[in-house]
Order: sequence, then C-alpha cells, then structure tokens
Amino acid sequence: MNIIHFKNITVGYDDKIILKDLDLTIKQGEHWAILGANGSGKSTLMKLIQSEIHPRFDKNSTKELFGKSRYSLFELRDKIGVISNDLHNFFSDKASYLSGYEVVQSGFYSSFSIFKYQDFTEEQHHKVSQTLEFLEIGHLKEKSVSSMSTGELRKCIIARALIHDPQAFILDEPTVGLDIKAQINFLKMLKKLARRSSIILVTHHLEEIFEDITKIALIYDNTIYKSGYKDEILTNENLSTIFETKLTISQKNHRYYVEAVDE
Repeated sequence: MNIIHFKNITVGYDDKIILKDLDLTIKQGEHWAILGANGSGKSTLMKLIQSEIHPRFDKNSTKELFGKSRYSLFELRDKIGVISNDLHNFFSDKASYLSGYEVVQSGFYSSFSIFKYQDFTEEQHHKVSQTLEFLEIGHLKEKSVSSMSTGELRKCIIARALIHDPQAFILDEPTVGLDIKAQINFLKMLKKLARRSSIILVTHHLEEIFEDITKIALIYDNTIYKSGYKDEILTNENLSTIFETKLTISQKNHRYYVEAVDE
C-alpha cells in the first residue's frame, strides 16, 4: 500500500504558489527523508500530508493517503504520528503542568490536557505504560513537563503518537534544540520506531538522516527536485543545487555529513 501518492499537486495561498507540479509516492514500510533549505516548502508539504491544507483543484492531479482520496481526519490521525516543533512548543508553553504519563495519555483524545469528562479504560492505561516501557522512558512517568529537558519532552510526544500504533511517523527537524548526546539518543529511538512504522523525516540537517532511511526527496524551486534511493540522490551536485551553495559531502558509518563548503 502507498502511504502517500501525490501526482501533479499544486498548493498556493491567494496568488502565491508554494508547491507546484509535485509528485511523491511513499510506500508502506519505506523510510524517507525530505530534504530542503529553509523556505523551500517543507512545512507546506507536512501540512498537505496531514490534510491541514488542500491542493488546488486539477483534474489531472492525484492526492491519496493510504490508498484513499477520501478519508476521515480522525482515521488519518491514528495512522500518521506527527512530531513537530509546534506541538512540542505547545506542551512546553501551555501544558507544562502535565506529567509525562499524562502527555502520552492525552493522545487518546488528541487533546492537550487531561479533562474530567475523559474516561480511560484499563486497557488504555496499560497501553500508556507499555509505550513508556518500549521507548525506555518510564522514568519520565511522574516528571512534569516543566522539569523536562527538550529531549525528554520530545520523547514523550513520540510516545503520545505511538499509542495509536501509527503506520507512519512524520518528524519535522526532530533534533532541533537537542545537545549532541541527546541527538544521539534520540536517533537511537527513531531507529527503534523504524522497526514498527515508516519514518518520514522532514529536515534541512543532513546529519539527521540515519542509516535506516533509504529514500530521499529533495525539495527545490517549489517542487520535488529529485527523489529516489539515498546513495543516488545525496550527491555533491544535487545538494549544492538545492542549498545554492557549493558543498562537498562525505559518508562515515552509513551517515552523511558536510565535509566542506566553498563560499
């Protein structure tokens, strides 16, 4: 099954075109990184996948998620776990009184708090505990959001999405704000998630692309510039084009990094 099948998609606000003639197909079980410079349209693509925005009508375009052109947003939320900096900041700023357990628990109602009218079954409580254990963050169960580090809260938000056993995770620059040790630990967690769900990593950081990711889509000039297997797409020429800077990249231990920048 295709998780995403977009063909000839155009998205715009008023007279401004953000994405144009976009083609992207991601199959279930695949792990992708969507790579592009700031302002290239990555955030718009994320909103398109979540159906927060919709493409302009064109009889020759196709927008399908999980094999359907029509779907319930509630069904979609269960199938796609979204991890964004906006979501992280909301919990940090507006729900800092919640415990780690409550952050995860709130995912059952897609709410940002726990309310008296919300009933949770014994099975749901078990699912929360099971998820915390799977991600090895049981020690955050009683810890308040206000006392958590950036990495700790990010892990709780992943656990919040994981309670629905989504078929795919979309992560928007997930290591932003994490120190080096936290980045390493976080990427280990993503590798663990990759055994259960497809990973779609949206980023402009080459270092976030861990070894399980085998497919790359490059966004440039408001469209998918190139897409395909990682070893074929992550070249000096392609990356120099999309970042409009002459780059030399290298690979070590299955990870890519920028070796040199020629200004």
